[in-house]
Amino acid sequence: MKKYLLLITLFFAGLQVMAQTGLTKGDTAPAFTAKDNTGKSIDLKTLLKSHKSVVLFFYRGEWCPYCNKHIQQLQDSLQLLSAKGAYVIAVTPETNDGINKTIGKTHASFSIIQDKGYQIMKDYRVNYVLDDATVAKYKTYGLDLNKSNGNADHVLPVPATYIINQSGKIAFVHFNKDYTKRASVNDMLQVL
Repeated sequence: MKKYLLLITLFFAGLQVMAQTGLTKGDTAPAFTAKDNTGKSIDLKTLLKSHKSVVLFFYRGEWCPYCNKHIQQLQDSLQLLSAKGAYVIAVTPETNDGINKTIGKTHASFSIIQDKGYQIMKDYRVNYVLDDATVAKYKTYGLDLNKSNGNADHVLPVPATYIINQSGKIAFVHFNKDYTKRASVNDMLQVL
């Protein structure tokens, strides 16, 4: 019953992201450089020189069942995506411990970036802040965002997906403020 109530609560929390717009197809993708979960330097411009495209997606945390399902689907289809010349990158606000839990649950083998200062989320216009009442409600279900994200500002991303082509333009966007809706692998493969 608690999990059911948590899902309802998380649904209504998703309604708070009305101010976000995301980027649109045809926009120039903001460049970034960051370290992934393995310590590898990830530079968007460099990746686009050696890959046909980059699949960049944002997820909220290992505690989100919709995120885990989406990550698992991407992992299960990673060979298909890679065969089309795509490099997959996940971006999250969660700590390295959370990232390791995500990997444990999903077996994700692609790059995962902890966006500690939220710069990538801000550049892609997917960041939003949960209100204090929602954060307090999460705690009653055993979810401590302060611990999960290693800070007290409660920033989460809209779980958006972007495909960036070699020219640095966004060729595909899935941006839905309803966090239960995710980009399908089939839709991504059609663009790649």
